[in-house]
Amino acid sequence: MMLKIVPIAILLTSISVFPASAANGADTGMATATFAGGCFWCMEPPYDELDGVLSTTSGYIGGEKADPTYHEVSAGNTGHAEAVQVSYDPTKISYEKLLEVFWRNVDPTVKDRQFCDIGNQYRTGIFYHDDEQKRLAENSKSQLESTKSFPAPIVTEIVAAGKFYPAEDYHQDYYLTNPLRYKFYRYNCGRDKRLSELWDPKS
Repeated sequence: MMLKIVPIAILLTSISVFPASAANGADTGMATATFAGGCFWCMEPPYDELDGVLSTTSGYIGGEKADPTYHEVSAGNTGHAEAVQVSYDPTKISYEKLLEVFWRNVDPTVKDRQFCDIGNQYRTGIFYHDDEQKRLAENSKSQLESTKSFPAPIVTEIVAAGKFYPAEDYHQDYYLTNPLRYKFYRYNCGRDKRLSELWDPKS
């Protein structure tokens, strides 16, 4: 996100100690999905409102450096993408539904950026946790390619999930803890306008 909109001095608090979720814990009745869709602030709300989603955690994935900080990731030097990790109950909501929500909340036609945020840390990606998630993700991408109304190709990557690092505390549930700043950022970034152009072109 753009630091000039949300001064880091105002936001800086203690670092999170959220535990990383297990991949697909059959013994806990909980499963995990991980998606990169640009600003992780904006990827939490559409999942939090779904019945069957237990929690969402903003963080970093797909990079090379251990325990990256927001400053390091936002500089684009670690290889990580901003991402949201979704813990959900697969008896109440399917992975296919989570994929559907993912596509509708990203612009899959651009590489290494989302809306006003530019850099590989804002790339889109589906990070699968097992072979079944990989199969379903690839199927959903293929289906979207054959049914999409826009001409641009889909460049979203589908890759195996590596280590996920929860972001600092002040990033978690940002849309709830800082609603005015969140809405200001989202509007000025043009996210909803572009999403409407892609997914609801007749509205």
